[in-house]
This record gives sequence, C-alpha cells and structure tokens, in this order.
Amino acid sequence: MSVFKIAVAGCGLIGREHIKRIQENSLTELSAIVDPTDEAKSVATQIGCEYYSSLEQMFEHQLPSGVIIATPNHLHVEHTLCCIKAGTAALVEKPLADDLAGAERLCELIESYQAKVLVGHHRAHSPIVDTATRLIKDGVLGELVAIQGSATFYKPDYYFEEAPWRKVRGGGPILINLIHEIGNLRQMCGEIKAVQAMSSNATRKFDVEDTAAITLMFANGALGTFILSDTAASARSWEQTSRENPSYSSYSDEDCYVISGTSGTLSVPTMRLKTFSSKEDRSWWKELNCSTVELVREDPLKFQLQHFCSVISGEVQPLVSAHDGLKNLKVVDAIQRSIRLGGTVEIK
Repeated sequence: MSVFKIAVAGCGLIGREHIKRIQENSLTELSAIVDPTDEAKSVATQIGCEYYSSLEQMFEHQLPSGVIIATPNHLHVEHTLCCIKAGTAALVEKPLADDLAGAERLCELIESYQAKVLVGHHRAHSPIVDTATRLIKDGVLGELVAIQGSATFYKPDYYFEEAPWRKVRGGGPILINLIHEIGNLRQMCGEIKAVQAMSSNATRKFDVEDTAAITLMFANGALGTFILSDTAASARSWEQTSRENPSYSSYSDEDCYVISGTSGTLSVPTMRLKTFSSKEDRSWWKELNCSTVELVREDPLKFQLQHFCSVISGEVQPLVSAHDGLKNLKVVDAIQRSIRLGGTVEIK
C-alpha cells in the first residue's frame, strides 16, 4: 500500500487542521510544513517533520505527492503556480484567488499544464450537503422557490490580531466565509445568475466589511436572501449547526439554510423536512407532514483529504475544480461590485 506524502504550506488555523487530518490518515504522511514564521518552525520540530520557510526552498529538497496550500488569500495564486511548475498536485484553500483576474489566469495555467488542482471547498464533501442536494434533485421539495441563508457568528479579537491580513482587502467575511456558503448554495440549489447586496463595517471599523445582506437570483427562478456577520452574537452558522467540527460550540435547534419549494421545505443542517401529502391538494390551511431526514454526520475535511489522494493518483477528477472555484469567486466578486456600485449585478 503506497503512502501519499503531503506537505502543508501555511501553519495557521486551517493549516493545522489539515496537518491533523494527514497525521490521522493511514494513507498519508506529513512530509513538510512550509511557513516563514518561528511558530511554524516550532510546530514542525514538535511533530518531527521537515520544515521550510518557502515552497521554493522545499522543492529544492523534496517533491511531495501533493501540497495543501493554506496560506493567506492573496498568496493562493502564487503558491499554486509554484506547485504547478514543480509538477506536484495542489489542494488550494478557498478562495482560489483574492480577485477574479488572478483566478482566471490560474485556471488558464492549470489547463495549460494539465495540472491536478483541487479547491478546498471542503463542505462539498459533507454528507449533510450531499443528502440535501440529493433530496432537492429528486424533487422532494418540488420546484425551488425561496432560499434563506445565514452565517452569523462572533469572531474574537485575537482572530484578527494573529492574522492582520484579515482586516484589510483580501480578507473580510465575504471572501473568508461567504465563499463557502456560495459553494454550498450552488451545489444544493443550482447556479446563481444575479445578486444585489449592501455591507457595513460599523461595528469593527476595519477596512473590510463585518456584516453584509445579500439577495440572490438563481438560474432556475428561485430567489434567496443571505445575511452574513462576523460580529453577531449568534449561532446561525454552518460551523455552529453542522456539528462537523467539535472545536465549535454546537446548537442542535439552529439552522443556517431553509430551502423551500412548491411541495415542501428542508431546513439544513437539522434536516427537518415539511412536505404536503399531495401535490393536488396544497394549501396553507393543510397540515404539512413533518419528519427528520436521517444521516451520519462526519468530518468533510477527512473526506476531502481522501479525495485529494484519489486526485493525485489519477483515479478521479477534482470534485471542486479550479473552474468551480472560479464560479464561486465570480458570485463573490458580483456581490462586492454590487456593494461598491449599488444595484443588481448579473453573473456571466
């Protein structure tokens, strides 16, 4: 049985989560930590793996099976290109880039090199999202009509103090957090063709937003609303409702999506389902059948790592390709343009 040697570039919050999964998987071995900080060097020493201050330095000494890029957003393009040119596979954390031009250029180079690149929208590997997607595609809810979403939570001050890039352009909850939600919504409910949004930085007063309100138009005709805030004392976020990451407090009575169709409504991730008994006899005076869809909640980062290994070996194509990452970024870019310019912005 061959072992995949995986290096992790970036030893911050998400980088350490990837390191943990690599160490737990019998098919993977942590080959190196790549990060210019003394703290990362200390972590590598404690773990007993190789340490390098840059990808260029690492590639002078070793060529791992793959590299997980968990560096700040503005470095994603540069570091992915470095892996492509070295000839190794890359799992690049979302967002694919911190702007649309960089993502488009990266997609072109990935095609040119025929490189193996998986984008780290890890919720695409979640059994919750997979089950919800299947129910919607099977027509259990009927034709989609309305989607309500939220990602409201409170990030502590030290979150920004330990990584000041989160306070300026290229950071902010739209790029760091909302892009996850866009990936979920596109997977479950279909393509988004237009958006309208506004934002505020009135609470934290950083250069980037702390709160945003967004209206979404889906290609299938459904409409959606989404509220985002990293300064709200709230538990209506994926992290605090999905129970996929035990690091977060969890609330089993909260949902972050309510997806409604002509025949029923699904609340995610509690998976509470309400449907009419008959399509011919639907009315707000009629009782809805109430049930809960059973599923096994498991760690999507674990499944993503397994999938990355299959991408490296050539067994499968990336579940979330660079083009998927680009589509998510196009929606986010449209939201940011709507905030900046006002009005509705179409996504092409």
